[in-house]
Amino acid sequence: MQTNRLWLVYAVITMVAWGLWGAIINHPQENGFPETLGYLAWSLTMLPPAAIALAMVGWKLEYDSRSLVLGLSAGLLGAGGQLLLFQTVPNMAPGYLVFPFIALSPLVTIVLAAVVSRERVHLLGWIGVVLAIVAGVLLNLQDSGGNVERQSGWVIFAIGVLLAWGIQGYVISFANNTMKAESIFFYMAITAVALAPVAWWMTDSPQGANWGLSGFGLSAAIGFLNSIGALLLVYAYRYGKAIIVSPLINAGAPVITALLSLVLLTTLPSNAAAVGIVLAIVAAILMAIEEEETEKEAEPPATESA
Repeated sequence: MQTNRLWLVYAVITMVAWGLWGAIINHPQENGFPETLGYLAWSLTMLPPAAIALAMVGWKLEYDSRSLVLGLSAGLLGAGGQLLLFQTVPNMAPGYLVFPFIALSPLVTIVLAAVVSRERVHLLGWIGVVLAIVAGVLLNLQDSGGNVERQSGWVIFAIGVLLAWGIQGYVISFANNTMKAESIFFYMAITAVALAPVAWWMTDSPQGANWGLSGFGLSAAIGFLNSIGALLLVYAYRYGKAIIVSPLINAGAPVITALLSLVLLTTLPSNAAAVGIVLAIVAAILMAIEEEETEKEAEPPATESA
C-alpha cells in the first residue's frame, strides 16, 4: 500500500476502536468501578502498545531535548485534558452540556495547522472539515432529561479540555516532522501513567471499588481499545494533514458508537445524532477526495521516455 494512503487506514481503524470503546465504556462503572479509576486502568494499557511500537523500530527511542518536550507535551495535554474532564463531568456540569462543547476541539488543531504549519486544503476539503465539526457536535448532544443543575465556572474547565485536546492534536502532527511516531506514543504512555495517582486521589474510597474481572479487568480490556486507537492516531498524523485527520476522527468515532449502540442495544439515535451520522459520512467522503486531489498535485509530472 502506498504511504500516502496510510493516513486513512490508520484513521479508520482509530475511529472503529474508539467507537467501540465509546459504546461499552460505561459497563465497568455500572459494575462498581469509577470512571476516575478507569483512567488508571487505561493508563496501564498504554504501556504494552508503546513497548511493541518501540520494539518494531529496534528500541530506538529519541531522547534529545526537542523530542522530550514535544512527546511529553503531547502526553500531558491528552492525559491532563482527560483528568480535567473527570473534574468537570458530572461534578460541575452534566455531559450533555460539556461534550458538545469539547467536540469543537478540532477547531484548535485546524487553526494551528493552518497558521503555524501552513497546511492548505481546497474548497471541497474545507466543506468536509466544517461538516465534520458540525457532525461531531451533533453526535455528542445528549438528552438533558430535564436536569440542568450545574456549578458556575464549568465553561472554564470545558475550555481547558477543548484547548488541551486541540493543541495535543497539533503537537502530535508537528512532532511527527522531526521524530518517530513510536517515540511520541512512548512519551504519551509514560505521561499517562505518571498522572495515574491524580486519578486515584480524585476517587472517593478507591479501595472499595470493584477490583475484580467485572470491574478493573473489564475496564482494562476496554482501555486497550482506546490505547490502540491512540497509537494509530499518532500514525494517522504522521501520514495525513492535521486539518483533515482531527475533525475526521472526532466525527467518525461517535458514528461508530451510535451504530454499535443501534445494533447491540437496539437503541435508535436521536434526530440530532441521525443528522450527525449523515454529515460525518459525507464529510469523510469529501475529505478523502480532498487528500486524493492533494496527493495527485504533489506527484511529479511524468517524463516522456526518449
